[in-house]
Amino acid sequence: MGRTGLLVDPGLVRHATAPPEARGLQRDRVKLMISYGDGRIEHCRFDDLPRLLRDGDLLIVNASGTVKASLPARRSFGTALELHLSTLLPGGLWAVEVRDSTAEGSKPLRLALAGEVLALPDGGRATLLAPYPFFGDLFTPSRLWSAALELPVGVMSFLDRHGSPIRYGYVTQDWPISCYQTIFATEPGSAEMPSAGRPFTEALVQRLRNAGVGIAPIVLHTGVSSLEDHEPPYEEWFHVPRPTADAVNTTRRAGGRVVAVGTTSVRAIETTTDELGITHPGRGWTDLIIDTRRPVRAVDGLLTGLHEPQASHLSLIRALIQRKKEEGRRKSDGDILERSYEEAIGRDYLWHEFGDSHLLLP
Repeated sequence: MGRTGLLVDPGLVRHATAPPEARGLQRDRVKLMISYGDGRIEHCRFDDLPRLLRDGDLLIVNASGTVKASLPARRSFGTALELHLSTLLPGGLWAVEVRDSTAEGSKPLRLALAGEVLALPDGGRATLLAPYPFFGDLFTPSRLWSAALELPVGVMSFLDRHGSPIRYGYVTQDWPISCYQTIFATEPGSAEMPSAGRPFTEALVQRLRNAGVGIAPIVLHTGVSSLEDHEPPYEEWFHVPRPTADAVNTTRRAGGRVVAVGTTSVRAIETTTDELGITHPGRGWTDLIIDTRRPVRAVDGLLTGLHEPQASHLSLIRALIQRKKEEGRRKSDGDILERSYEEAIGRDYLWHEFGDSHLLLP
């Protein structure tokens, strides 16, 4: 897949340990770093977004809602675990992650067994079928598994009753599910929040519309992140509605910029964009991996969070930068992404779902 990581010290990264509201900030008052194609880097606040975009630009937002995807589970000999539901698979199976609780937070349990049955609340059961993705060996240690769920009620009702939002060790306490929702959420299904859209508020959206910036939704249900192993993205369910596809094509014909809010929005739009750069409506499971070998075709800019120095999301960001270089619209010498992250570290930006934001513009 080529280079994905950054030459920055992970020990210098500052984690957002709580929502900005708990730190005395409104959602749209987090920091925003802008990396331009000519090499400039600007620092401001997220609510400055209307002056950074132009009349005729289009924002693509993910309307997937976050669910309480973490369930208490127990092995047959009594050991308590966490079961994270990740992605609904064809045939009604689920990709899941089995996690072991430790003093430093939960960690992936890599010694689960194919055929193992985990007890869930209210008489529910999860049967681990095979490592996911499956490469032909049931005994391969794996972070993710395909699993069959047997529940007394529907999955979403069961999660709402017994689940909790997925929380990693850098978040120091539990927060209600409302803290993990964006204002765009209309269709529940994401194991983890499509967090690039979190800083938006209704007031900010209205200011953007008043400035002539369009906003169009897609749905991509995000699975569990690859914080430990940095795997490439796996299949996720998506929907690009026809009005959104039409808005992308109209914006590009008129010379506006298509700015994706989050890497999930990039993945959905690029899945339905053909080699001529025409975006079509579509739905289903996407296994598209954006990197420098398959660059973006429809997206001009990206509004995202700050990712771990080895996260697979960075390959997508590099692909976007590479496309603009090839078009002659990015003229900076040196590595734009690397210099941006060095500045973010130097200015105490916060990482992860409750952290600060990064806007890449041509």
